[in-house]
Amino acid sequence: MATSAMPVIKHSLKTHRFVIPYRVYGQGLHSLVFINGVQQSMAMWHSFVRRFSRDYRIVIFDSPNQGKGRVVHGSLHISLEEQVGVVEAVIDAAGIDGQLTICSASWGGVIAASYAVKHPKRVQRLIMASMGTRPSEKMVEMITKGAQMAPDDRDEVAETMIRNFGQDLPPAMKNKIVTQFRQMSREALQAFCQHGLWVLSVRELSNAVDVSKIQCKTILLHGEKDTIIDVHDVTFLASQIPHSEMKVIKNVGHFLHLEREDLLDVYEEILAAPC
Repeated sequence: MATSAMPVIKHSLKTHRFVIPYRVYGQGLHSLVFINGVQQSMAMWHSFVRRFSRDYRIVIFDSPNQGKGRVVHGSLHISLEEQVGVVEAVIDAAGIDGQLTICSASWGGVIAASYAVKHPKRVQRLIMASMGTRPSEKMVEMITKGAQMAPDDRDEVAETMIRNFGQDLPPAMKNKIVTQFRQMSREALQAFCQHGLWVLSVRELSNAVDVSKIQCKTILLHGEKDTIIDVHDVTFLASQIPHSEMKVIKNVGHFLHLEREDLLDVYEEILAAPC
Protein backbone atom coordinates (compact mmCIF):
# COMPACT_ATOMS: atom_id res chain seq x y z
CA MET A 1 0.00 0.00 0.00
CA ALA A 2 1.39 3.43 -0.93
CA THR A 3 1.74 6.21 1.61
CA SER A 4 -0.97 8.87 1.53
CA ALA A 5 1.30 11.52 3.07
CA MET A 6 2.93 14.09 0.82
CA PRO A 7 6.70 14.44 1.19
CA VAL A 8 8.10 17.76 2.34
CA ILE A 9 11.17 17.02 0.23
CA LYS A 10 11.30 14.71 -2.81
CA HIS A 11 14.70 14.77 -4.40
CA SER A 12 17.76 12.85 -5.58
CA LEU A 13 21.30 13.64 -4.58
CA LYS A 14 24.58 12.87 -6.31
CA THR A 15 27.20 11.74 -3.81
CA HIS A 16 30.56 10.41 -4.96
CA ARG A 17 29.70 7.71 -7.54
CA PHE A 18 26.03 7.25 -6.61
CA VAL A 19 22.63 8.80 -7.28
CA ILE A 20 20.40 8.48 -4.20
CA PRO A 21 16.66 9.31 -4.26
CA TYR A 22 15.30 10.35 -0.88
CA ARG A 23 12.09 11.61 0.70
CA VAL A 24 11.41 13.66 3.82
CA TYR A 25 7.97 13.53 5.46
CA GLY A 26 6.55 15.41 8.44
CA GLN A 27 7.88 18.36 10.39
CA GLY A 28 8.26 16.95 13.91
CA LEU A 29 11.10 18.05 16.16
CA HIS A 30 12.63 14.58 16.32
CA SER A 31 13.89 12.84 13.17
CA LEU A 32 13.57 9.17 12.24
CA VAL A 33 15.97 7.90 9.57
CA PHE A 34 15.21 4.48 8.02
CA ILE A 35 17.80 2.17 6.46
CA ASN A 36 16.58 -0.61 4.17
CA GLY A 37 17.64 -4.23 4.13
CA VAL A 38 19.42 -5.65 1.08
CA GLN A 39 17.45 -5.32 -2.16
CA GLN A 40 14.58 -3.50 -0.42
CA SER A 41 13.47 -0.04 -1.45
CA MET A 42 12.30 2.87 0.68
CA ALA A 43 8.73 1.74 -0.05
CA MET A 44 9.16 -0.82 2.74
CA TRP A 45 8.80 2.02 5.24
CA HIS A 46 5.56 3.57 3.90
CA SER A 47 3.53 2.14 6.80
CA PHE A 48 5.83 4.06 9.18
CA VAL A 49 5.26 7.25 7.20
CA ARG A 50 1.49 6.82 7.52
CA ARG A 51 1.76 6.11 11.23
CA PHE A 52 4.41 8.54 12.45
CA SER A 53 4.78 11.49 10.05
CA ARG A 54 2.39 13.66 12.09
CA ASP A 55 4.72 13.55 15.09
CA TYR A 56 8.17 13.01 13.58
CA ARG A 57 10.33 14.12 10.69
CA ILE A 58 10.85 10.95 8.63
CA VAL A 59 13.67 10.35 6.15
CA ILE A 60 13.66 7.37 3.75
CA PHE A 61 15.94 6.68 0.77
CA ASP A 62 17.14 4.11 -1.75
CA SER A 63 20.76 3.04 -1.44
CA PRO A 64 22.71 2.18 -4.61
CA ASN A 65 21.28 -0.94 -6.31
CA GLN A 66 18.03 -0.52 -4.33
CA GLY A 67 14.84 0.85 -5.86
CA LYS A 68 15.93 3.78 -8.03
CA GLY A 69 19.31 4.20 -6.33
CA ARG A 70 22.10 3.94 -8.91
CA VAL A 71 25.81 3.34 -9.22
CA VAL A 72 26.94 5.93 -11.77
CA HIS A 73 30.44 4.57 -12.30
CA GLY A 74 32.87 2.09 -10.87
CA SER A 75 32.32 -1.29 -9.24
CA LEU A 76 28.82 -2.56 -8.48
CA HIS A 77 30.18 -3.67 -5.10
CA ILE A 78 29.53 -1.00 -2.48
CA SER A 79 31.79 -1.06 0.56
CA LEU A 80 30.42 -0.60 4.06
CA GLU A 81 32.30 2.69 4.27
CA GLU A 82 30.53 3.88 1.11
CA GLN A 83 27.14 2.78 2.48
CA VAL A 84 27.74 4.79 5.66
CA GLY A 85 28.78 7.72 3.46
CA VAL A 86 25.42 7.51 1.69
CA VAL A 87 23.62 7.77 5.04
CA GLU A 88 25.76 10.77 5.97
CA ALA A 89 24.94 12.49 2.67
CA VAL A 90 21.19 11.84 3.00
CA ILE A 91 21.08 13.13 6.59
CA ASP A 92 22.94 16.29 5.54
CA ALA A 93 20.70 16.80 2.50
CA ALA A 94 17.59 16.36 4.67
CA GLY A 95 18.81 19.18 6.90
CA ILE A 96 18.84 17.21 10.16
CA ASP A 97 20.78 19.19 12.76
CA GLY A 98 19.83 17.59 16.09
CA GLN A 99 19.89 14.06 17.41
CA LEU A 100 18.01 11.36 15.55
CA THR A 101 16.69 7.83 15.79
CA ILE A 102 17.78 5.30 13.18
CA CYS A 103 15.47 2.40 12.37
CA SER A 104 16.95 -0.40 10.29
CA ALA A 105 16.08 -3.80 8.85
CA SER A 106 18.43 -6.77 8.46
CA TRP A 107 21.70 -5.68 6.75
CA GLY A 108 20.65 -2.06 7.27
CA GLY A 109 21.49 -2.63 10.94
CA VAL A 110 25.17 -3.08 10.11
CA ILE A 111 25.12 0.29 8.36
CA ALA A 112 23.17 1.87 11.24
CA ALA A 113 25.60 0.51 13.84
CA SER A 114 28.57 1.75 11.82
CA TYR A 115 27.04 5.22 11.53
CA ALA A 116 26.32 5.32 15.28
CA VAL A 117 29.92 4.36 16.10
CA LYS A 118 31.27 7.03 13.74
CA HIS A 119 28.81 9.75 14.89
CA PRO A 120 28.03 9.03 18.56
CA LYS A 121 26.72 12.55 19.24
CA ARG A 122 24.25 12.47 16.35
CA VAL A 123 22.34 9.30 17.27
CA GLN A 124 19.96 9.26 20.22
CA ARG A 125 18.52 5.79 19.62
CA LEU A 126 18.95 2.75 17.38
CA ILE A 127 16.07 0.38 16.60
CA MET A 128 17.58 -2.52 14.67
CA ALA A 129 15.32 -5.29 13.42
CA SER A 130 16.32 -8.78 12.24
CA MET A 131 20.05 -8.39 12.83
CA GLY A 132 22.61 -10.92 14.03
CA THR A 133 26.39 -11.20 14.31
CA ARG A 134 27.11 -13.99 11.82
CA PRO A 135 25.50 -15.82 8.90
CA SER A 136 23.42 -18.76 10.12
CA GLU A 137 23.73 -22.18 8.46
CA LYS A 138 20.50 -21.53 6.59
CA MET A 139 21.74 -18.15 5.36
CA VAL A 140 25.02 -19.69 4.19
CA GLU A 141 23.10 -22.42 2.36
CA MET A 142 20.76 -19.91 0.71
CA ILE A 143 23.54 -17.52 -0.40
CA THR A 144 25.68 -20.37 -1.72
CA LYS A 145 22.74 -21.84 -3.64
CA GLY A 146 21.82 -18.43 -5.04
CA ALA A 147 25.35 -17.85 -6.29
CA GLN A 148 25.13 -21.10 -8.25
CA MET A 149 21.87 -20.24 -10.00
CA ALA A 150 21.70 -19.16 -13.61
CA PRO A 151 22.25 -15.37 -13.73
CA ASP A 152 18.94 -14.76 -15.50
CA ASP A 153 16.81 -17.09 -13.36
CA ARG A 154 15.21 -14.24 -11.43
CA ASP A 155 12.05 -16.14 -10.50
CA GLU A 156 14.04 -18.91 -8.86
CA VAL A 157 16.11 -16.39 -6.85
CA ALA A 158 12.92 -14.72 -5.61
CA GLU A 159 11.20 -18.02 -4.81
CA THR A 160 14.29 -19.23 -2.94
CA MET A 161 14.22 -16.14 -0.74
CA ILE A 162 10.52 -16.51 -0.05
CA ARG A 163 10.83 -20.22 0.78
CA ASN A 164 13.76 -19.67 3.14
CA PHE A 165 12.73 -16.62 5.13
CA GLY A 166 9.66 -14.95 3.63
CA GLN A 167 7.10 -17.71 4.09
CA ASP A 168 5.03 -15.59 6.51
CA LEU A 169 4.75 -12.59 4.21
CA PRO A 170 1.27 -11.69 2.92
CA PRO A 171 0.62 -12.95 -0.65
CA ALA A 172 0.73 -9.41 -2.04
CA MET A 173 4.21 -8.88 -0.57
CA LYS A 174 5.44 -12.21 -1.97
CA ASN A 175 4.17 -11.17 -5.40
CA LYS A 176 5.93 -7.84 -5.03
CA ILE A 177 9.25 -9.60 -4.34
CA VAL A 178 8.85 -11.79 -7.44
CA THR A 179 7.99 -8.73 -9.56
CA GLN A 180 10.94 -6.82 -8.14
CA PHE A 181 13.39 -9.53 -9.17
CA ARG A 182 11.79 -9.91 -12.61
CA GLN A 183 12.34 -6.20 -13.23
CA MET A 184 15.86 -6.16 -11.82
CA SER A 185 18.67 -5.46 -14.25
CA ARG A 186 21.37 -8.07 -14.76
CA GLU A 187 23.83 -5.71 -13.07
CA ALA A 188 21.62 -5.26 -10.01
CA LEU A 189 21.10 -9.01 -9.69
CA GLN A 190 24.84 -9.53 -9.95
CA ALA A 191 25.40 -6.92 -7.21
CA PHE A 192 22.83 -8.68 -5.01
CA CYS A 193 24.66 -12.00 -5.33
CA GLN A 194 28.05 -10.35 -4.80
CA HIS A 195 26.78 -8.75 -1.60
CA GLY A 196 25.70 -12.14 -0.26
CA LEU A 197 29.12 -13.62 -0.93
CA TRP A 198 30.77 -10.60 0.71
CA VAL A 199 28.63 -11.14 3.83
CA LEU A 200 29.92 -14.72 3.99
CA SER A 201 33.51 -13.50 3.60
CA VAL A 202 33.14 -11.07 6.52
CA ARG A 203 32.07 -14.02 8.72
CA GLU A 204 31.63 -12.05 11.96
CA LEU A 205 29.98 -8.66 12.54
CA SER A 206 32.96 -7.68 14.69
CA ASN A 207 35.10 -7.78 11.54
CA ALA A 208 32.97 -4.97 10.11
CA VAL A 209 32.05 -2.81 13.12
CA ASP A 210 32.87 -2.73 16.85
CA VAL A 211 29.37 -2.58 18.34
CA SER A 212 30.80 -2.17 21.86
CA LYS A 213 31.49 1.45 20.86
CA ILE A 214 27.79 2.24 20.32
CA GLN A 215 26.88 4.82 22.96
CA CYS A 216 23.18 5.38 22.37
CA LYS A 217 20.17 3.43 23.57
CA THR A 218 19.76 0.40 21.29
CA ILE A 219 16.73 -1.84 20.78
CA LEU A 220 17.10 -5.14 18.94
CA LEU A 221 13.89 -6.60 17.49
CA HIS A 222 13.81 -10.30 16.61
CA GLY A 223 10.92 -12.28 15.13
CA GLU A 224 10.55 -15.61 16.91
CA LYS A 225 9.86 -17.32 13.56
CA ASP A 226 12.92 -15.83 11.84
CA THR A 227 14.58 -18.74 10.03
CA ILE A 228 17.90 -17.08 9.11
CA ILE A 229 18.75 -15.12 12.28
CA ASP A 230 19.23 -17.28 15.37
CA VAL A 231 17.73 -15.96 18.61
CA HIS A 232 20.85 -16.97 20.55
CA ASP A 233 22.95 -14.91 18.16
CA VAL A 234 20.74 -11.86 18.76
CA THR A 235 21.06 -12.42 22.52
CA PHE A 236 24.83 -12.44 22.10
CA LEU A 237 24.69 -9.26 20.02
CA ALA A 238 22.67 -7.53 22.75
CA SER A 239 25.32 -8.52 25.29
CA GLN A 240 27.98 -6.77 23.20
CA ILE A 241 26.17 -3.41 22.90
CA PRO A 242 26.08 -1.13 25.96
CA HIS A 243 22.63 0.27 26.83
CA SER A 244 20.88 -2.34 24.68
CA GLU A 245 17.61 -4.20 25.01
CA MET A 246 16.30 -7.16 23.03
CA LYS A 247 12.64 -7.76 22.21
CA VAL A 248 11.46 -11.07 20.75
CA ILE A 249 8.27 -10.58 18.74
CA LYS A 250 5.93 -13.56 18.71
CA ASN A 251 4.28 -15.01 15.59
CA VAL A 252 6.41 -13.08 13.12
CA GLY A 253 9.46 -13.88 10.99
CA HIS A 254 12.40 -12.05 9.44
CA PHE A 255 10.36 -9.31 7.76
CA LEU A 256 8.58 -8.20 10.96
CA HIS A 257 6.37 -5.18 10.08
CA LEU A 258 6.01 -6.31 6.45
CA GLU A 259 4.36 -9.46 7.78
CA ARG A 260 2.20 -7.71 10.39
CA GLU A 261 1.62 -3.96 10.25
CA ASP A 262 0.34 -3.94 13.85
CA LEU A 263 3.99 -4.44 14.83
CA LEU A 264 4.24 -0.65 14.54
CA ASP A 265 2.64 -0.57 18.01
CA VAL A 266 5.97 -1.93 19.32
CA TYR A 267 7.84 0.88 17.61
CA GLU A 268 5.44 3.45 19.05
CA GLU A 269 6.11 2.15 22.58
CA ILE A 270 9.86 2.30 22.00
CA LEU A 271 9.73 5.84 20.62
CA ALA A 272 7.59 7.02 23.52
CA ALA A 273 10.04 5.67 26.12
CA PRO A 274 12.87 7.88 27.41
CA CYS A 275 16.36 7.16 26.07
